[in-house]
Amino acid sequence: MNSSFQRVLLLFVICAVALAVACSRSAAPTAPPVPAAVQTSASDGTTLKVSAPVPASPINKQQVSDAPTLTATAATGGGTAALQYRFQVFNDAGTQIEDSGLTTTPSYKVTSTLDFAKNYTWRVRAEYLTRVGPWSGAAAFVSPEGGYIHTGEVFDPITNGKTVGERIGTTTFVGTSGIRLETGTSYVRYAIPGSVTSGEFSVEVSGLAPNGPGDKVKVLSMSSNGPDFITDNYRVDVQYRGITGVPPNSVTFRALFGSATDLSKRYEPDTATRLASVFSLNPATIYYWKFAWGSEVRVTVKAGGINGTTIYNVGVPSPNGTYNPSPWYAYLGAPTGRSGTEAASPPGAIYRNVWISARPRQQ
Repeated sequence: MNSSFQRVLLLFVICAVALAVACSRSAAPTAPPVPAAVQTSASDGTTLKVSAPVPASPINKQQVSDAPTLTATAATGGGTAALQYRFQVFNDAGTQIEDSGLTTTPSYKVTSTLDFAKNYTWRVRAEYLTRVGPWSGAAAFVSPEGGYIHTGEVFDPITNGKTVGERIGTTTFVGTSGIRLETGTSYVRYAIPGSVTSGEFSVEVSGLAPNGPGDKVKVLSMSSNGPDFITDNYRVDVQYRGITGVPPNSVTFRALFGSATDLSKRYEPDTATRLASVFSLNPATIYYWKFAWGSEVRVTVKAGGINGTTIYNVGVPSPNGTYNPSPWYAYLGAPTGRSGTEAASPPGAIYRNVWISARPRQQ
């Protein structure tokens, strides 16, 4: 075999081997894509190579007026991985009170009940599947003072010896139970900026007893603060009638949508409904009272508080007029005006957890 032939044969073998190797490489199965964010566990326990989110709000011990929504900048470095986020909230003793679970964005609304005027901290991190990124630095906020009056909205817990309303007549704070109206001429008044044409006014009330004094006794009410409550064009009153009521101890209501004389804008249950709505309320029981208005007016009463058993639920369509008083006032009880006991408050009634808003109850 001459040398030229040997060289050709050697070249052929080399090419064949190279081709085989190339084919074997191209035939190898493709590994599933791994996000660029993944790394082995670091000394701080992170297993995801991303940046820590940066808290944006609330921070720097900002005092919030409601359950806060925690927001942060998004983590970076995750490539195309669909990152999720986990928030944790801690009380002033450093105890974790809430874990958000996974959220799709770096934003989360706190759902835990916060103590009033306390320091809280929170942090957030990015996660991907079972892998976790670094925690953000701790951000701090101060919980609500206890209540507020905003444009078109009131929250007043009255469980810390304070009220954002104006106390008229003789009233007494009774710890976490709320505020007690001592006489039929006592009430709490809220001057609310703006007005809402559809909303709710709800509150928890205890101390209501059957056969109380008066006739059309008002548990809660609203008006435009006209010279006389009874003839106010935007009078709303929710009643638990007294011993001289017709009938005594009945629950009923009346709402005027812009006129005290136009009966087409007056909404109330019919006589048969009122006569069938007699209740012997227990003064030791907390009752949740809710007046809602909009395309209908409706009163709901629950025994046992907000999550209690419904004992009264009556609505009336309200097609005429609009409820938009200016100014707008709401009351625990009611101002008496010239009508005397017809507009009296229930003496001994104790109120807490007031909510007035176009939004469903948030607190």
